[in-house]
Amino acid sequence: MSDDHNRCQWAKSPLAIAYHDAEWGVPQHDDRVLFEYIVLDGAQAGLSWEIILRKRENYRAAFDHFDPVKVARYDLRRVQKLLRDEGIVRNRLKIQSAIKNAAAFVAVQKEFGSFDKYIWQFVPGGTPIVNRWKSMSQIPARSTESDAMSKDLRKRGFTFVGSTICYAMMQAAGMVNDHLVGCFRYKQVIRRPNNR
Repeated sequence: MSDDHNRCQWAKSPLAIAYHDAEWGVPQHDDRVLFEYIVLDGAQAGLSWEIILRKRENYRAAFDHFDPVKVARYDLRRVQKLLRDEGIVRNRLKIQSAIKNAAAFVAVQKEFGSFDKYIWQFVPGGTPIVNRWKSMSQIPARSTESDAMSKDLRKRGFTFVGSTICYAMMQAAGMVNDHLVGCFRYKQVIRRPNNR
């Protein structure tokens, strides 16, 4: 994408611009990608998204390309290996959370047929919420939908899924369109079909 576009102010670095222009806010229905968002948004807690974007490819390699079935089987030896991996956030609680969340994710898939079918029930009609923010200061850190999602995920055994983390995942997965109205992606994301 060309640099002369008006875009959301948070997208400043080449990695953030690429993520913003191609991925953020686009309705996502692929279970593997949704699991990736859960792991990465949990890893981001207390850190900048830029740090996570820089480590994203390392995460994909370290976590078997976010295959939840494989991650759910990780044992103590694998945790120790991950704790030595400088390419990811080496936080024991976050690594253990990713493994626990993988098992909970697989359980949701079995119950609902897909994680996608489950997670999209938290937005009205299973369609993206389209906001009309004019400035970054208007964008909330959480919503009633993310509150409900967080509560249900925790009930199902997920960790690192507070309402703020859930809202960030909703933004990433296009469950909510929080591109600013002046951003060139705002209308493009609205026009994109909510394909399943």
